[in-house]
Amino acid sequence: MNSGIVIKFLNILVMVVLILVIALQNKSSGLSNVFGGAGNIVQTRRGFEKWLFYATIVLGILFVGINISFLFNK
Repeated sequence: MNSGIVIKFLNILVMVVLILVIALQNKSSGLSNVFGGAGNIVQTRRGFEKWLFYATIVLGILFVGINISFLFNK
């Protein structure tokens, strides 16, 4: 199988999972936060929320790395 096809498939897979992980983190919805309303409380991430946070970082780095690899895979 062509390595370009594998990289493209992996890119799409990482992109979709990254979108899902970011969507699951949406906990501060509402217009009050947009205009600087209350809600600036810093909390410690625990459990599933902590896992989502780390997964977002790893998937973001993978996404950037895969897209940089497109530059050299021609």
